[in-house]
Amino acid sequence: GQCPIIDPAWEDSEGVPISAILFGGRRPQGVPLVYEANSWSHGVFIGSSMRSESTAAAEHKAKVIMNDPFAMRPFFGYNFGDYLKHWLSMEKRATVAGGHAPKIFHVNWFRKDANGKFLWPGFGENSRVLEWILHRIDDADCYRDTPIGRVPTEGSLNLDGLSSPVNERELFSIPKDFWLQEVEEVKQYYDNQLPQDLPVEIATELEQLKNRIEKM
Repeated sequence: GQCPIIDPAWEDSEGVPISAILFGGRRPQGVPLVYEANSWSHGVFIGSSMRSESTAAAEHKAKVIMNDPFAMRPFFGYNFGDYLKHWLSMEKRATVAGGHAPKIFHVNWFRKDANGKFLWPGFGENSRVLEWILHRIDDADCYRDTPIGRVPTEGSLNLDGLSSPVNERELFSIPKDFWLQEVEEVKQYYDNQLPQDLPVEIATELEQLKNRIEKM
């Protein structure tokens, strides 16, 4: 191959170990640069509740926030509820096989400040976030708990050498009103798409998220 760092087991029929799963959305407000799920079921909930900014088909329309679970909405090949149950089942299957489920993270390179400027430079600098994720895979104590998940502690994200300063406080802030509205939007989406098929684990995660945010 032409990739010098490709894993020797790349085409192994047994597969390769997966240490982390990253979900990503384009969210100009409210969503931190990176956060880690508290558990496997919480991570599946994060994936299922993903929303992302999308340009409307007509040019005169403004950009809108669309529900896009797992960033896979157009590609679901079967019932959404069964899809979620499949994801939830993977934790037990990984444990039975003698391993453990990967950690799940959500990234958002596109958060903006009040003036509409990006808070994070993106592109190659995203490798700094991947470095923090690798530390977390090794269970490094470099996170703090928030109502939505685990975010980097101050100073644990390597910002050395950036061409301009980064406002970490704003980049990782969790606006209460924004997230209360987010919970309502997600609930409406579930009610519409999964009126009978929403797994109890996902419903529980949504309720627990709401409770944590209300206590902020």
